[in-house]
Amino acid sequence: MNKLFLKIFCLFAATSLSCAAAPFDDSMAQRVQACTGCHGAQGRAGPDGYYPRLAGKPAGYLYNQLLNMREGRRHYALMAGLLEPLSNTYLLEIATYFSELELPYLPPLQASASQAVLARGRKLATQGAPVHGVPPCQQCHGEALTGAAPHVPGLLGLPRDYLNAQLGGWRSGQRRAQSPDCMGHIANNLSNQDVAAVTHWLAAQPVPASAKPLAALPAWPAGAKEIRCGSAAVASAMTAVTVTPQPATPEAVRGAYLARLGNCQTCHTAMGGTPFAGQRPIETPFGTVYSTNLTPDPATGLGNWTKDDFWQALHHGQAKDGRLLSPVFPYPSYTRVTREDADALFAHLQSLPAVNQANRAAQMRWPFGTQLALRAWRALFFNAQTFQPDTALSADWNRGAYLVNGLGHCGECHTPRNLLGATQQTHALGGGIIPMQNWLAPSLLSRAAAGVDPEHLEDTLQLLKTGNALHDTANGPMALVVQGSTQYLNASDLRALGVYLQSLTQSVKQVQPEPSARPAAAKSANLTPAALAHAAQLYGKHCADCHGQHGQGVAGAYPALANNRAVLLADTSNLVQTVLHGGFAPVTQANPRPFGMPPMMLTLSDAEIAQVLSFLRNSWGNQAAPVTESDVSHLRERQASR
Repeated sequence: MNKLFLKIFCLFAATSLSCAAAPFDDSMAQRVQACTGCHGAQGRAGPDGYYPRLAGKPAGYLYNQLLNMREGRRHYALMAGLLEPLSNTYLLEIATYFSELELPYLPPLQASASQAVLARGRKLATQGAPVHGVPPCQQCHGEALTGAAPHVPGLLGLPRDYLNAQLGGWRSGQRRAQSPDCMGHIANNLSNQDVAAVTHWLAAQPVPASAKPLAALPAWPAGAKEIRCGSAAVASAMTAVTVTPQPATPEAVRGAYLARLGNCQTCHTAMGGTPFAGQRPIETPFGTVYSTNLTPDPATGLGNWTKDDFWQALHHGQAKDGRLLSPVFPYPSYTRVTREDADALFAHLQSLPAVNQANRAAQMRWPFGTQLALRAWRALFFNAQTFQPDTALSADWNRGAYLVNGLGHCGECHTPRNLLGATQQTHALGGGIIPMQNWLAPSLLSRAAAGVDPEHLEDTLQLLKTGNALHDTANGPMALVVQGSTQYLNASDLRALGVYLQSLTQSVKQVQPEPSARPAAAKSANLTPAALAHAAQLYGKHCADCHGQHGQGVAGAYPALANNRAVLLADTSNLVQTVLHGGFAPVTQANPRPFGMPPMMLTLSDAEIAQVLSFLRNSWGNQAAPVTESDVSHLRERQASR
């Protein structure tokens, strides 16, 4: 059967009828395919203009927009997910790459508005409406309206629908910028008629032959009130060097390493916020909890806490004032952290700069989050305990067990949860769907899932250290774990982790995956010759350039799909999520410029995605149940409803 799949693929693959491998292009153009999948080849703009042109825009402007998307000032969940595991340095490199592309523009569409409307639009663009506090567009965007370095974009060559959407976003608050938000101020001073007029006129203007942005902002006219823009400060800080203060004591130095292992900063830092100052939202089935301020600010952080107070929170799940803490803070795992490590963590947190940022109250459905409900939950599911080494086993095994079950709190994701949100300890590390995120944290016990045996040990350790391995790329929630935590594991802790994880698969009887229980019709729907032929064409067009015509992947860039456990998992949630939403591997010290995958939810239908996934699950030696259209549509709908 697999030979049939390969023949069909070689016959229909769009990239090569001979199935010969093309040389891999290790370039920025290859790395940003996650961008050009929507924004068009070389960032020329999507076919309908909804995804705007990137090529030739000022680097500072593009960089600001990437930050705004990632940090929630400009709302688009798909972009936020793509950008979350990327560093500011890499975002700047991406912005600079697109800014340096000099490509011709298409001619504008013929204007559909009346001459009076166009005249009104021209007046707003060239003269403004001073009585309403609206400067002319030319004042910031240049006389030719082609923008100005480092942070002001051109306004020409954009479809009217896009211009309308952006001004509407400014007016509604869906789009914001760094404070002071000058465009928010201007957009809210425009009437609906003004917006219609200026967008009609701008969309009808041809782009000059030389469409380069000005080298600097135009000077403000004498006597005119200058409007300050916070985005200018962000753009000017693009090349600034951030200096991180060193912890003051050896104990704090050790605590900084332990904080990495516990991934404390990721949860206790809002997107775009100050590290450890809290306010990151964490969604649960019972409501939203916001992480707390861990800096030593006496009013809003831990400035008035003692080591004993911190130990009480970590070990017993109680705040300084005795309040019971939500188990969203993973104290059911942290209770195993030793007192010595807790004191070192506290020393590190006390060495941080104090940040006065008030904590935000949780938004939980009643009665969840009440002290009475938490008391009942703890009586059922929580026992304070300390890690007890097993003297019959090696030091490496014990260290690995401590990291996995305590500080690393791996079971908080890799253990299934019951209806009340507690981990089911009878299935500890047996895998489960992460609530609200719809990603599967696969079993660490099963070799067919993410269990570690000698065959997969090096792949697993490389994934934890770099975010990339031959058969896997960290994505979804695991990308943030690698980025914020496991990449910093020292050699001895990485080795200990491997020893312990291997012992899990050795201590559990390995069972071959059971055949799918789906009806025969569902099994065969995407495996007919016609479906396979169509899927082979789709794979050749959208996937083979990166993952290879034989599913072999590219080491360090794109994972192999052949003989890939993640591809063959019975639960296809992660596979579907990855294809729907695309993504980048996380930026790590070993992989600072990861390659990206474009989101296919905008390109392929649910039926086509199901066909492609069924094809690759049954090609190149792979053999697994097909993916159905309902599998894809179900996940698409669940993510859209978040």
